[in-house]
Amino acid sequence: MIRLLIVDDHPIVRDGLRAAFEGEPDIHVAGEAGNGREGVERAVALGVDIVLMDLRMPEMDGVTAIKALRRSHPDIKTLVLTTFDSDSDVLPAIEAGATGYLLKAERPDELFAAIHAAAEGRTALSAPVAGRVMANLRRPRPTLTDRERDILAQLARGLGNRDIARALFISEATVKTHLRRIYDKLGVDTRAGAVAVAKERRLLP
Repeated sequence: MIRLLIVDDHPIVRDGLRAAFEGEPDIHVAGEAGNGREGVERAVALGVDIVLMDLRMPEMDGVTAIKALRRSHPDIKTLVLTTFDSDSDVLPAIEAGATGYLLKAERPDELFAAIHAAAEGRTALSAPVAGRVMANLRRPRPTLTDRERDILAQLARGLGNRDIARALFISEATVKTHLRRIYDKLGVDTRAGAVAVAKERRLLP
């Protein structure tokens, strides 16, 4: 019997999932949680095998909860079940330790199969997510210097050129020169674009 915990901040989603599992003789819904923090606590307290985890939730998001479970109870498998499939959602969740990543548009039989796969220690990815992961692995990563990474990190904090120069003890002219190189390497022409691409490609600390 696979003991399952459903973690989602929408009660109607939790109710729907619980109802879907009622007909599965070897999957038992041991409990529910409405946010990541509660999910981590209940997963441990109930001794579940698998946590079905949403990503965007109050108090503690899914990625943070996955990391917490991975550190404290690596034997508990986590399957992401969400509506979001962008690189900025998929990659952090997988890197955090998720056993699989599924979309809420999956058919029930695909969801059941993924849970069984996770219980056996196998990875379960929905087709669109698998495609994104493979595309990201094949994509050449731009090579940034340490200084360019420093400047990107300051950009992500929302600092302007003058403040970046002060923080890194360089001149504004030097900051502008590095920014031009960063834009060229990332294929963007704005500060916001540079930060977005850097986050998507996991180039920030």
